[in-house]
Amino acid sequence: MTTPALLPLSGRRIPALSPGASSFPHHRATLRLSEKFILLLILSAFITLCFGAFFFLPDNSKHKRFDLGLEDVLIPHIDAPKMGKHAAGQVVIHGQGGHDEHRHREEEESLRDKIRADHERALQEAKEKLRKSRAELQAEIQTEKVRVVEELKKKEAGPRPLPPVPMPKVVGVSDGEPPEPAVKEKRDKIREMMKHAWDSYRQYGWGHNELKPLAKKGHTTNIFGNSQMGATIVDALDSLYIMGLHEEFKDGQEWIEQNLDFTGVNAEVSVFEVNIRFIGGLLAAYYLSGQEVFKLKAVQLAEKLLPAFNTPTGIPWAMVNLKSGVGRNWGWASAGSSILAEFGTLHMEFVHLTYLTGNPVYYQKVMHIRKLLAKMDRPNGLYPNYLNPRTGRWGQHHTSVGGLGDSFYEYLLKAWLMSDKTDTEARKTYDDAIEAIERHLIRKSNGGLTFIGEWKNGHLERKMGHLTCFAGGMFALGADGSPDDKAGHYLQLGAEIAHTCHESYDRTVLKLGPEAFKFDSGLEAVAVRQNEKYYILRPEVIETYWYMWRFTHDPKYRQWGWEAAQAIDKYCRVSGGFSGVKDVYSSNPTYDDVQQSFFLAETLKYLYLLFSSDDLLPLDSWVFNTEAHPLPVLHLGNITLPGSQPAQR
Repeated sequence: MTTPALLPLSGRRIPALSPGASSFPHHRATLRLSEKFILLLILSAFITLCFGAFFFLPDNSKHKRFDLGLEDVLIPHIDAPKMGKHAAGQVVIHGQGGHDEHRHREEEESLRDKIRADHERALQEAKEKLRKSRAELQAEIQTEKVRVVEELKKKEAGPRPLPPVPMPKVVGVSDGEPPEPAVKEKRDKIREMMKHAWDSYRQYGWGHNELKPLAKKGHTTNIFGNSQMGATIVDALDSLYIMGLHEEFKDGQEWIEQNLDFTGVNAEVSVFEVNIRFIGGLLAAYYLSGQEVFKLKAVQLAEKLLPAFNTPTGIPWAMVNLKSGVGRNWGWASAGSSILAEFGTLHMEFVHLTYLTGNPVYYQKVMHIRKLLAKMDRPNGLYPNYLNPRTGRWGQHHTSVGGLGDSFYEYLLKAWLMSDKTDTEARKTYDDAIEAIERHLIRKSNGGLTFIGEWKNGHLERKMGHLTCFAGGMFALGADGSPDDKAGHYLQLGAEIAHTCHESYDRTVLKLGPEAFKFDSGLEAVAVRQNEKYYILRPEVIETYWYMWRFTHDPKYRQWGWEAAQAIDKYCRVSGGFSGVKDVYSSNPTYDDVQQSFFLAETLKYLYLLFSSDDLLPLDSWVFNTEAHPLPVLHLGNITLPGSQPAQR
């Protein structure tokens, strides 16, 4: 029942029978004959309406099909919208040919059967209501009143307090000053660049997701639903903290306390981007500072993402509306598929959410994804980038360690590390995936450069993206614990990838790397297409330099990092912040006028860590999510997460 005064009757309402009415003498609780007659008339009218709706359903041959996740529902044709730079997939018209017409008749009959069953169920519920006595109806009304009052009390009381849990071991969250004066000078320069980026955003884009440093105003994109969620503030918090910029950190915390509220926000956001930037950023800020507000905000937002998992397979939609919970996928993604790097990059944050809240749902959601993938056949042992969340089948057979695939592999390794190396299932899955990648995607160019290509429908494309350059650091991070004593091999492979990516920087005019570069037709580590020559302040190459420095202490990695920092400061710095450039091969490049939030979260953080001592965020205690937000290793010992099985070493 929706209100105390009304009773639902299959979508229609009739007034509730009020106590004290003359038709209800106090000495009996049955209906008079005249009252039964009126109710039967209402019931007859309702039955007539139901059968009328049933026999006058529209003819499906005049409509196109639109999938709502419950087989097929018929709606008039609506033109597919365009999204970003990609047009949505074409609407396919079915029903051509005798076979399709026969199938459509069967589907229409199935739909009619479903409607008929729904009507019969509603009529049965209505009959049961009419058989109840006045006392029973009064009791139901009272129960409903109590329920509504309790719900109102819960809303007024605010969110349920989170259970107390032991804080994981948190070490190395500040300082890290290097002993060498020359290195300290470089670190101070990175800190100054961070302050310039933050102060510019604070002055010109405060509260907006990102900054347009030339126009000196706020900027946002459709990954945040074009809403003002302060993405740069949340993304930059942990960088500010570890750099000792505590006043700036305090300003960000105050904005979050007063303005970051997801209640009633009618915005369609990227589940992946909101998870890695917002939930990851808030959790990292909580663990570093101990401020409860960050934990509470992370949990409130995570609850808004859960409806994205309401698909037939449990593979989440790419986007979800924070208010309605309605999800959908990008129109360009292989016939409505979900993307491997998106649904495969939730594990770290969701495990921490279960740890902090005691709610097993987060852990269960990501483990369900892992179990589903484990059952699926993989062509040549490779994971395609696309998976249909309705059918559970792979989409286009395109495999990449760069965009669309990258962080899926990263999170397999980091799930193992974050579990204090107890999640051996994650480690085995990672090792198997890397073995297939080595066999099919990693090659050496004629000039001796090791690169990672992309597998497209049985063919290797000899192209590598800037995003793929993170893999050098991943191979180094995963070297210890490799099967068959291959630690040295993977550390060397990481070094070779770092060298190739440095060459992609060194072969440009600006000494900044292009978005993608090829290894064919006599060209190596060079971008060919104009739309691949841009640099948008990306961190992946510097990320690999930092990991290689931590594991080898080879001074060339600090030298390469300093070259990149100088180039960014020279060519990307403007009075209103930092901007990407459109052509790294031009001595007079034009700006794209966007200061990405990940520039503060990742690029500047990795540079700062590169020129810090190893006791700042040591890798045996911290694991970085794919947005460079550090999360502590969960030294759980014999403790198991809610909903999980005891880990086996």
